Amino acid sequence: MDWDKLRVFHAVAEAGSFTHAGTTLNLSQSAVSRQISALEDSLRVPLFHRHARGLILTEQGELLFRTAHEVFARLAMTEAMLADSKERPRGSLTVTATVGFSTLWLTPLISEFLDLYPEISMTVICEDRELDLGMREADVAIRMRAPTQPDLVQRHLMTVHLHAYASTAYIKEWGMPMVPEDLDRHRIVTYSDGPLSRITNPSWLLKSGAESKNPRRPAFKVNNILGMLRAVESGIGIAALPDYIVQDHINAVRVLPDMDGPSIETYFVYPEELRNSKRIGVFRDFLLDKVKRTKF
Repeated sequence: MDWDKLRVFHAVAEAGSFTHAGTTLNLSQSAVSRQISALEDSLRVPLFHRHARGLILTEQGELLFRTAHEVFARLAMTEAMLADSKERPRGSLTVTATVGFSTLWLTPLISEFLDLYPEISMTVICEDRELDLGMREADVAIRMRAPTQPDLVQRHLMTVHLHAYASTAYIKEWGMPMVPEDLDRHRIVTYSDGPLSRITNPSWLLKSGAESKNPRRPAFKVNNILGMLRAVESGIGIAALPDYIVQDHINAVRVLPDMDGPSIETYFVYPEELRNSKRIGVFRDFLLDKVKRTKF
């Protein structure tokens, strides 16, 4: 198989159209289409079903894409390892973390990190689902639970504590709950069903002090922590939020201070192949230093 045609095929399969792949590859749509047709002719099998709404991989196309994706992932890993063989940390570094953590804690630190290591270029992927590090969807993940894959290196980063918070406007209108049982008369904001549900314990405020015969129901649900913070700030109700994202928001106050919520163990995770990566090492040490200065 021609390497250039395989590269074009991989881009088309990921993009789902000749036009979008052409933009990525800096090629015209017609040039991309010709490359795919030539690859199909050489293999003597169709790789895509062509529809007005886009391209869909055939069974043969799916097989080739899985193989090509693994090859390109390994090449990217090799490129990263070669870059790390140089004296100074340099090259690209892709980090993934949850939407709330990426937006509210991680991203504001990146400027200082890049000042320290100007030869590193950063990409942060804000995603609540867990990306596949083995397939190089990212180099590093900050995860809200210990990874189970045996080929991943993990370092405990921090323990995140959750407590109940509401806005000053909400408290003024609805009053301050004094005991957990008072939550029966308040509006509760919870995390909706999603990849973080098993970690953040969305039913905590619904069950604390509640009678089993008369369960509470959430007034509002949203699928990430940042959305919950905005809901609290706008006065929708009371929510369980990580302390670190509330500490700079004067409009949010802690309620029921004697009631502790769940704790979330957070880990710095990367593939075994990148254990000796200078870029990952300096980024890990940078974050560990910042963790010591933050109340979680």
